[in-house]
Amino acid sequence: MPGTDVVEAVRTVLGELPDLPHLPELPDRGPGADLIGRGASFLVDLPVDLQPSGWRLVDRPGRDLRRALDLLERDLDALTEHADGYTGPLKVQAAGVWTLAASVELHNGAKALSDPGAVRDLSASLLDGLITHLADLRRRVPGASLLLQLDEPSLPAVLAGRITTPSGYGTVRRPEESTVEATLATLVEKVGAPVVLHCCARDVPWALFRRAGAVAVSADLTLLGPIDRWSPKTIDTIGEELDAGLGLFAGVVPAVPPSGAPIAGNAADVRTAQRARARELSDPAASVTVVRTLWQRLGFDPATLASQVVTTPTCGLAGATDDRARAVLAQVRAAGRSLVKDPEA
Repeated sequence: MPGTDVVEAVRTVLGELPDLPHLPELPDRGPGADLIGRGASFLVDLPVDLQPSGWRLVDRPGRDLRRALDLLERDLDALTEHADGYTGPLKVQAAGVWTLAASVELHNGAKALSDPGAVRDLSASLLDGLITHLADLRRRVPGASLLLQLDEPSLPAVLAGRITTPSGYGTVRRPEESTVEATLATLVEKVGAPVVLHCCARDVPWALFRRAGAVAVSADLTLLGPIDRWSPKTIDTIGEELDAGLGLFAGVVPAVPPSGAPIAGNAADVRTAQRARARELSDPAASVTVVRTLWQRLGFDPATLASQVVTTPTCGLAGATDDRARAVLAQVRAAGRSLVKDPEA
């Protein structure tokens, strides 16, 4: 979410997404509130510190880790206060083990990914931390049914051997896919909550995620372009996993306006652009055209859409304005409801 006011962010999430709220993250607050800093703060007995090159494993906890833990505590306190009495599903998220391994450095400056033993330690430490985190959430919001989202934006690069060495001239040797799967599967099996695996890349490892035990995959479908340009292989790949029961958190509503730029120009041009942006979020049913079309091409029963698909923003909303973030959340809620009310539209 955008901004630095966690109380307002929690209120917005609970207000706009009453059926599936989440614990918001506000990276605009700086180090420790970012994906890697917060993810590393869950590690047990593996303290980290922020170096010029990024987060690094160190011998003793320092100021940067204390700041990350303090920010998390503030977020949890805000959720505890404003979700008092809430019952129903509640999503929380954290960086996944392979994204952490590709980002966090060892003492020598190399990525943890370069050392299989370090990856094993990182995975075990993260599992312990997430189990503790989920237990804390259950005490704070006892009526919630927790859903854990693990963010793995770096996993395709890990699998393809595209993570660079400290010099920038080489790449870290890629792990075997079986090792990646086994590491994820252990975490999914033991963490004690259903797991959604999120990857905001074009080359999402759909089959690997399903085999690892994820109940759903969260992906930005707009990265694949208009569905009439999807290759048969892409449709078959996704369809095979959906047919096996995998849920889909479908990123279909752009987190920021398509232009990605502020509106500028003379008054008439500004009004025209504003009307165009307003139309973009005025038709919730249009946002789910891609999943309806996908279901049709796969020959799936439209009635299963509402039970298998959750509509989401394309990716995080940190780059949006406050107004845009609220509008996007309202749109994904309305788009999801359109699948329930009229699955065959």
